[in-house]
Amino acid sequence: MDKKFPAIDWKRADALIALALEEDLAGDGDTTSNSVIPENIDAKAVLKCKEDCVCAGIDIARRAFRAVNDSIFFTPAVKDGDFCPSGTVMAEIKGKARSLLTAERTALNFFQRLCGVATMSRRYAEAVAAYPTLILDTRKTTPGWRNLEKYAVAVGGSSNHRIGLYDRILIKDNHRELAGLEGKNSISRSVERARKAFPALKIEVEADTLNEVKEAAEAGADYILLDNMSNKEMAEAVKINAGCAKLEASGGITLERIPSIGALGVDFISCGALTHSVKAIDISMDIVPL
Repeated sequence: MDKKFPAIDWKRADALIALALEEDLAGDGDTTSNSVIPENIDAKAVLKCKEDCVCAGIDIARRAFRAVNDSIFFTPAVKDGDFCPSGTVMAEIKGKARSLLTAERTALNFFQRLCGVATMSRRYAEAVAAYPTLILDTRKTTPGWRNLEKYAVAVGGSSNHRIGLYDRILIKDNHRELAGLEGKNSISRSVERARKAFPALKIEVEADTLNEVKEAAEAGADYILLDNMSNKEMAEAVKINAGCAKLEASGGITLERIPSIGALGVDFISCGALTHSVKAIDISMDIVPL
C-alpha cells in the first residue's frame, strides 16, 4: 500500500505556479521559443535526474506544464517517495514544442527544490532509524512554500513540526522577557497564561538550561525544546524530565550528530536544515521533435 502524505494545498500551489509563470512570461512571453520554433511542431521530452534523489513534487511539475498548455500529456514514471538513482527517467511529456520549453524552467524550479528537500529529509530520517526518535522540520521555510516544503519533508520520511504560529504554543525566552515574566517562576507563569488563553493547544517551552528543563516539566509543559545543549546536558535533561514532557533537541544539529542525539532518549530532533539549506537536485529535460 502506498504511504499517505500530508495534503498539498492545490489552490495555493496553483497560485504559486501562476506567479512563477508570470515572472517568466510578462510582456511578450517566451520570445525565444515563439520566434525560433514553428508553432505546429510537436515534441516529446523526459525529465531525468542526474544524481541520486528522493522524488517529491511530481504532480507540481505536471501542473506547471499543463498551466502553460492543458493539452500537454505528462506521464510520471516514478511517484513521490520513490528513491531515484542517478539517470532515472522521472516523467515523459508530449505536447507542442513551444509549450514544453516555455514551462520547462518553472516546472523544474519546483520539482528540483522539492526533490532536494525530500532527499535531505530521507538522509536525516535514516540517520536516526535505529532509535524511536523522530526528525522534525521547522518554520524556516521559503516564504509562500511552507505547505509544499513540509509536504516534501514528509515524503522524505521525516515529520512535520507546527505548521505556523497558530497551531502550537512555543514559549521562548523572548516571550517571557517581553511579557515581564523573566526571573523566578517565569516558565510556570507563562505556561499558566498560555493554557488559560488557548486550552486546546499543546504548549512547548524552550529551555536553555537544566534548571529551565526542571521548571518546564513541573509546570506541565507538553513539550520541552532543549536549545543548543550538548549531548551531556541533554542526557541529564532526559533524567530530570523523567517522562513528564516530550523532549525536542534543537539548535546546532548536524547530520553527523543525529545518531548520538537519538541514542540519548529524546523524542524529537528538529532541523532547520531540512528546508533552509537544501540544494536543488540536478534534474534535466531532454526534448526531441516528434
